[in-house]
This record gives sequence, C-alpha cells and structure tokens, in this order.
Amino acid sequence: MSAFNHVVFCVSMSSTHRALIFDDFKGPLEVRQLPIPEPQDDEILIKINYSGICHSDLHAWNGDFDYATIHPLIGGHEGAGVVVKTGEKVKDWNVGEPAGVKLINSNCFNCEYCKTGNEPLCNKISNNGFDRHGTFQEYVTTRAIDAIRIPKDLNLASAAPVLCGGVTAYKALKEANVKPGQIVAITGAGGGLGSFGIQYARAMGLRVIAIDHSEKKDHCLSLGAEWFVDAFNTENLTDHIKNITNGGPYGIVNFAAAKKPMEQAFEYIRKRGTIVLVGFPKDSKILIDTTPLIFNAITVKGSIIGSRLDTEEALEFVARGAVKVPLEMVKLEDVSKIYKKMEDGKINSRVVVDFSL
Repeated sequence: MSAFNHVVFCVSMSSTHRALIFDDFKGPLEVRQLPIPEPQDDEILIKINYSGICHSDLHAWNGDFDYATIHPLIGGHEGAGVVVKTGEKVKDWNVGEPAGVKLINSNCFNCEYCKTGNEPLCNKISNNGFDRHGTFQEYVTTRAIDAIRIPKDLNLASAAPVLCGGVTAYKALKEANVKPGQIVAITGAGGGLGSFGIQYARAMGLRVIAIDHSEKKDHCLSLGAEWFVDAFNTENLTDHIKNITNGGPYGIVNFAAAKKPMEQAFEYIRKRGTIVLVGFPKDSKILIDTTPLIFNAITVKGSIIGSRLDTEEALEFVARGAVKVPLEMVKLEDVSKIYKKMEDGKINSRVVVDFSL
C-alpha cells in the first residue's frame, strides 16, 4: 500500500459516521453520529457498504443470550465493505481490498479448539454485535487477522449475509454427515437460514425436504427443495415424512426457533441418522424419549456458525453461482421493522442494510 493511497482515503473521510445504537435491552434503536474509530497497529478500518440483519441481532437486542453484551451497543455482525485504512503493523491487507466482518472478532489461536479449526468454541472469543460494537455502522475496525477476504468477483451485498447466516447453514449441513443423493430434512426452511440451507444442500448434492408454514411452500420449492411439508397442517407429520423418505431422512437440520419441530425431529429421523440443532427457541428445554434415541443409534449435535475455513468455503459457493442469496435491501433506520418481521416469522430472504440508502 502506498503512502499516497493511505492519505487519500484518510482525507476523504469525515470525522463522524452513522451508527445504529441502543442503550439497553429492547431499548429504542437510534441512528446517531459517532466519531469514526481509528485502527490500532494490528487493525484495519473498513467502510461498511452492507450489513446483513441476522436473527442473532434480534436476540442481542432482546437480551435472550446469557453471554456478555455491552451497553450501549451497536449491533450487527455480517458486514461487507472495503478497507480504507490499515494499522502500522498490518502487512497483508491493502487499502481498497474487499473485506468482511463476521461474528467472531477475536480468538486466542492457542487452545485446542482454535488449533483444530473450531475457533467458534474458543473460550476467549469476542463477538461483534454482542461484547463489541458491530456492523450497523458505516465504519468498523477489526484485527487484520480476523477480517475475512471476500472474493473480488463476489457482490458485497451478497457476501454480507454469508458471513453468519450462510456459513451457519453450510456448517450445520456438514455436521449432518448426509451423503450426496441422500435426503436431508430442513425445518424452518423458508426463513433466512433455511433459504440458505436449501441451496447449500442442493449444491452439496443432497435431496431436500423443506418443512415450514404453507405460505413458504413456493419459496422453498423455487430454491430447490424436492418436497415441501406443511409443518402446521399436515396430519400425522411423522408418518408422512417417513413415507416420503422410506424410513426417514438421513439427516435433519433444525433451523426453526421453536420447541415442537425439535421434538418432532426425534420421531421421524432415520435409524443411524443425525439431528443438528441450530435454531434458538425462547424456551430451549425439550422433552425426548431416549429409548429410540439409543436403540436406533441416533446422533444429536448442536451447531453454531462456522470456522474461518467454513466461511471461505461458504463464500466460494456463492461466488461461483451455486448458491444465490435472495436479498431485501433496507435503510439503517429500518432495522427495528425487520426485527418485528423476524418475530412474526415473516422473513423469506436475507435482509441487508444498504448504507447508500
């Protein structure tokens, strides 16, 4: 990076920028003018062009999770933009390069989880939009080592929601261990995660049963689901799915944020099948019968986001056109409206804040 480029970007920026901030759980979401942060020696400053709105952002605003959340807080953790400034010790990022800001802002790199590619499980992680200000702002600093490289031929708006939603769906499907040609069932299939899940599953060679409300049927089938099951109005849902699949799907990925689909999954999973739990119901305790779990050799897993490698792989699927990201573009001021639609289950796409609006 030349000194000339560094100066040009610094001079062209104002001293303040817009940020969406709230002072306490469920408090008003207000757009405020704040000072543009300065990158530390090992950080880069990214001008955020787009930031995906994730269901976890709603959870952070509601205070649904036990782990640390600071206040006041700028939410968001699916940011895509361009590097505009680098710290003095940063050697591998240049001004003008596309860069992504994901949920995990930092991890230790030294624990057993970090060393085995499971950095989301690191006990020392810091999370954007939770214990650190996130991407619902026009400029963000992040450690250079934590930023994600976005393929240069990939549209930044499409890249943003992959940084959490896309990689979460992709990682969960990998955890399901379903082989090409086999059937995977996806609950909550018509939502933001489910929409990704259907497409990643198809791109991985899997056959998909989409399970959701009847109003999501056309959407799910258009994304590549082979079958659709109405989760609310299908009589004998368990028998129906077992009949379709000749004994049950090989894997079930539960994106639905509700208890009932979680509990039902144990009823129709195939022998030796795998259930992957992703969605967060408000009451996360479920009742299951362990006898068939044991006798049918069922595997149950939890899955949350993905590693750096998972993220890079998920972005590549989109970059080569194997996964399309259905987008709804909104203003920063519209985030509260989107939270309401999320709570009502009215989201069929990935919603992205466009900072040019």
